[in-house]
Amino acid sequence: MSSGTLLGICGSLRAASFNRKLMHEAAALFDPATFIDGDIRFPLFDEDLEAEGGVPDAVQHLSDQIASADAVIIACPEYNKALPGVLKNALDWVSRTKGGPWKGKPVAIMSATGGRAGGERTQMTLRHCLMTFRPRLLYGPEVLVGDAANQFDGDRLTNELNRKMLGELMDELRKVACL
Repeated sequence: MSSGTLLGICGSLRAASFNRKLMHEAAALFDPATFIDGDIRFPLFDEDLEAEGGVPDAVQHLSDQIASADAVIIACPEYNKALPGVLKNALDWVSRTKGGPWKGKPVAIMSATGGRAGGERTQMTLRHCLMTFRPRLLYGPEVLVGDAANQFDGDRLTNELNRKMLGELMDELRKVACL
């Protein structure tokens, strides 16, 4: 049964990234009434830029999407053993908006990487970055899709263990979001 609004944020800007595919697979399993693909193409955070023109409209738009969503999923690659700069930049910008959009928000994270570990370090650093905003972070089951190039057939996640874990994570997110 479709209900609620799910916001997806992908830490990779590449249209055909494995994390974007993973995010869309998660959204299909969550089965929301509305799925929103959040855009994090923001200028680099700069207090001078903020002082000149305030928070950019695109940042405020994402902040409003976070605030109004019933739940959020974040799919994040691992770059140099941490989350990508584009996602950290988005988190920094959103932290400048009013109202604390993350507070109490159910959030599930997942990662797909070319390496064998599947993004354990990116998830650790992402959790650390999100902690200050006080969302309701789900801590499991962990979805760590390693060797991502061999785990998808087109846009479909084919590895049964990964699909099972992703389904369980989305079931848990739906429960926490009370949908």
